[in-house]
Amino acid sequence: MKNFPFLSSAQAMLLLRVAIAVMFMAHAITRIANGTIPRFAGFLEDKGFIYGLAVVWAITVVEIVCGSLLIVGKYTRWAAAGLMVICIGGIAIVHAAKGWFVGEHGAGGVEYSIVLFVACVVIAASDQGRAGARLA
Repeated sequence: MKNFPFLSSAQAMLLLRVAIAVMFMAHAITRIANGTIPRFAGFLEDKGFIYGLAVVWAITVVEIVCGSLLIVGKYTRWAAAGLMVICIGGIAIVHAAKGWFVGEHGAGGVEYSIVLFVACVVIAASDQGRAGARLA
């Protein structure tokens, strides 16, 4: 167990960056593939947003672009910040009203979004502006 989890800090950070990127990108790509962008736009418009379709496309593009940046290790602070904005918006608009738990004890609560947000904070904090930190 001395070497557990058998990863260096740099390797663990790479794993976290890629995993978080995949989570966000999966939402965006599924939204496009399933054609649910108009439904999401309608939901936002019912909540009082104007230009719901533009807002949903902006969210989708941010998830894909920022996720891609995290995977390649470029502009990780900015990419993580963009995804943190998505988390905050999702918590405020959708998840807070549904409580804490996502599943088993609830339906769509904030816990998952908070974990994503905290992971983005860790990713942003790990980028110290050095080329090696961005690629590690």
